[in-house]
Amino acid sequence: MEFEKELKAHFLKGHEKYLRHISIDCVVFGFHTNELKVLMLKAKYEDKWALPGGFVLKEENLDEAAQRILNERTGLNKIFLQQFYVFGDPARSTRKNNREFLKKMKVNSENSWMFDRFISVGYSALVDFTKVQPLADLFSDGYKWFNIHDIPEMILDHQEILGKALDNLRIQLNLQPVGYNLLPLKFTMPELQKLYETILDRKLDRRNFQRKMTGTGILKKLKETKKGVAHKAPFYYKFNLPKYNKALKGGIYFTN
Repeated sequence: MEFEKELKAHFLKGHEKYLRHISIDCVVFGFHTNELKVLMLKAKYEDKWALPGGFVLKEENLDEAAQRILNERTGLNKIFLQQFYVFGDPARSTRKNNREFLKKMKVNSENSWMFDRFISVGYSALVDFTKVQPLADLFSDGYKWFNIHDIPEMILDHQEILGKALDNLRIQLNLQPVGYNLLPLKFTMPELQKLYETILDRKLDRRNFQRKMTGTGILKKLKETKKGVAHKAPFYYKFNLPKYNKALKGGIYFTN
């Protein structure tokens, strides 16, 4: 079959241009209308789901590799990716799993590089999942955005990778701003708070949240208020983009 030929050529014939034991796994979180999801690919060779991933080229730095691999595996391009963890457990890629994979591909090679140890570098991103259209690749039957509370069975240690990425995303809320490209151009403080609550998966105190966010300097309060609400109309805000981008690089500081 054509798929098997392509897969064998990619995986089993030398792999000379790649650092065969260093891979990238990308966790792409998607937010829209108060729902947090994660992008997964359906593996062709087994009945499980996987994070987008691949191997690093010998002459490529890790950040470039992450962008290239994400584009090749999903079609996504120019996304802000952040390295969050390195996975190096000797048992993370088992000989049993790889032996079964080679058998399905009709290859019998105990000397295959696929029996060696793999180290994977995790990268994560947060996007509006309605604004991206990923594509299935050579190794995938398709893709799907899964709600983080409804995760299917995943290959290898991808469940652990996802968990680490989610923990890191929540920690980063105290260090870097989020919301640009996830919210409308102008938004209310309750809408921004709901974004944070969705990611953190818990309720936040309204007054404390507003005080902290306005103290960062990344928000510009508008004179306009939201129309058609039952109670006191909240003011609209916009991100101060220069200060927002500065906070992305140097960190965000909350006032006490």
